[in-house]
Amino acid sequence: MLGFQPYETFQLLIESGGVDRTNTLLVAACDAFARRDKPTTAELQQFEALVQRLFTTAAPNARAKAAATLGRSAHLSAELEDLVVANIGDDLPDYMLNAPAISQATMLSIIEKGDAVAAASLARRPDLGNTVLSRLFQMNSRRVYRALATNTAIVPRGAYLSALARSAQMDYQVAWSLAAREDFDCALLAPAFFDLNESDRIKVIRAFGDRQTPDAPIKRTLEQLTVATDELTRALMKLFSENRRAEVTRLLHQITGLDEVRCGQIAHDVSGAALFVVLRAFGTSAYDGLKVLIHATAHDEDKSPVLGEFARLFDTVSTDAMAFLMSSWRGDVNLLELTRPEYKPFAQGPRPRVERGERNQVLDEAMAALARIGTRRAG
Repeated sequence: MLGFQPYETFQLLIESGGVDRTNTLLVAACDAFARRDKPTTAELQQFEALVQRLFTTAAPNARAKAAATLGRSAHLSAELEDLVVANIGDDLPDYMLNAPAISQATMLSIIEKGDAVAAASLARRPDLGNTVLSRLFQMNSRRVYRALATNTAIVPRGAYLSALARSAQMDYQVAWSLAAREDFDCALLAPAFFDLNESDRIKVIRAFGDRQTPDAPIKRTLEQLTVATDELTRALMKLFSENRRAEVTRLLHQITGLDEVRCGQIAHDVSGAALFVVLRAFGTSAYDGLKVLIHATAHDEDKSPVLGEFARLFDTVSTDAMAFLMSSWRGDVNLLELTRPEYKPFAQGPRPRVERGERNQVLDEAMAALARIGTRRAG
């Protein structure tokens, strides 16, 4: 049947041999089955009868090894699949991830048992049907959601998109994974903004570029303060130039209504992304905003590509959009409104190529203005 002796000989060996021989036969038979092409119906039935008896009498270690070996086969029947799951032991998560094929019934049974480790491995598979996916998303497990966030075979839309976006607000690893995906709308990561690294924060801001947003509750407050935008930028530039970040924190708390912890994060964010959101929400121009960012961040002329990116964002990201993003930090808005058709990103063509060494005019002007200020002070 499997390149070994006939079935009757196996039966004789089982009956006349001890546990050690049973262990050897079980592992050898499973290895032979996993290596061969698709068996006939008769061969499959014969093999099922054989291994069901061997699994019953073999030692635990042999059963686990045989089950892991048998799990490599792409031609398991429902009965053989049950034997693998029942006997594979600690290797179940690996089997759920790497098995050539797993039936929906087995997938659902694993989810039903509530085994989060095995379910998380299952959540990384590319061949999950909607029924299985629906059940996985219903599991209250951080492990499972982290796995789902990395599975690029899952298209983030509808209920799946909503579930992933909500999970990102509570789990930084989910937010990191979603930010790395090309098919996820990074604007939905706004509440997780401070959990992201510098490049991913800029991705979130960029996702609001040339995009309509719902009215934010903070918008009216910001509009009332725009008359003092010049004074605000001058005050921030002075405080940052003197490294008085505690006073920046208090000032931001007063004018934004954000809690002091959040304002402290903004004041001490050397990437500049969080401060950009506040500056743009207040309607600051690129010229004035860049002068503040240069003082506030670790960016200097050697890092002008990053400052150049901020200069472009001042042109493409609206004040309303950044007010909406800032409101998300206060929990005042429902980010999922952005999935409505009228608020989805505009289709954009490829970005214009910027030649190496090419400078942004506004950035150059801002740096020149700061140099003049420094010269006057030195004099």
